[in-house]
Amino acid sequence: MNTYIDHTLLNADATLKQIHNLCEEAIAYKFASVCINSSYVKSAAEILKDSEVKVCTVVGFPLGASSTKAKTEEAKQAIADGASEIDMVLHQGKLKSKDFAYVKEDIQAVKNAIGNHTLKVILEICNLTDEEVAKACQISEQAGADFVKTSTGFGSHGATLEAVKIMKNNSSDKVKIKASGGIRDTETAKKYIDLGVSRIGASAGIAIVEGTSSNSTY
Repeated sequence: MNTYIDHTLLNADATLKQIHNLCEEAIAYKFASVCINSSYVKSAAEILKDSEVKVCTVVGFPLGASSTKAKTEEAKQAIADGASEIDMVLHQGKLKSKDFAYVKEDIQAVKNAIGNHTLKVILEICNLTDEEVAKACQISEQAGADFVKTSTGFGSHGATLEAVKIMKNNSSDKVKIKASGGIRDTETAKKYIDLGVSRIGASAGIAIVEGTSSNSTY
């Protein structure tokens, strides 16, 4: 299960020491990546340079409503600083406005900016209808996304099994699924893995793999 975990710390008040500890934990537990805010990417990349743990960062986070140019520049800088995975937030307002061309071009621009690096598109399912979740998955795949992801962890709720089923039914095998937000124990994580997710974003990664409890919010 360890290799499913994106070990996450996205709090606004996260300190460099906490980021350092996150990276050391990710190395010790052989997690897939650390998922952190972009200002810490360079520091994390240095700590993780001799390990298999990837550096993942977020773009347009947590609202997704920043301009395409802002998102692409943030993504390019993150890659330059050592990130290999980008989790960008979809523009939910444009999706709800049925400006599907904008949504696709927004995702496409970030993917073009990062080339062969992994792009995950965060849908923020708590703000979307089932139909909008389905449409967001279809657009994300058309735009070249490698993953669709349920949530930022900062919305009114995180991942749900029902949403993941919709995401799976509206994505081909080319697009993987990341469940995040509110996954804090082994049993819950296993349910998502059994559904077919390839990654789990969680600040409770250690509790998940050790079978203990966690009070973390992401």
